[in-house]
Amino acid sequence: MKTLLKILVMPVTLMISLLVRLCAGLISHTVFIFQIASAVLGLLALAVLLTNSVTNGLILLGIALAVSPIGIPMLAAKLLGGLQSVSLAIKKHILK
Repeated sequence: MKTLLKILVMPVTLMISLLVRLCAGLISHTVFIFQIASAVLGLLALAVLLTNSVTNGLILLGIALAVSPIGIPMLAAKLLGGLQSVSLAIKKHILK
């Protein structure tokens, strides 16, 4: 019974591991684009704050923070780490 469970779970853990590697590479490549977008939005927010409207400038600053490497990319990395820990837990408890 245990051998059958190992045979059934092995492809699942392999697919999760491949997905984690693919997504990690994708995240590392897109962080550069997010950094550029965050810098542009931050400068635009500063210009809007000084010239036009404080409310619109603060909204742009919030968007720049969300796009910055501590926003959406960090959330994606944390979710990816959680998926990897699930895969490792499956490997540890079932495939040992």
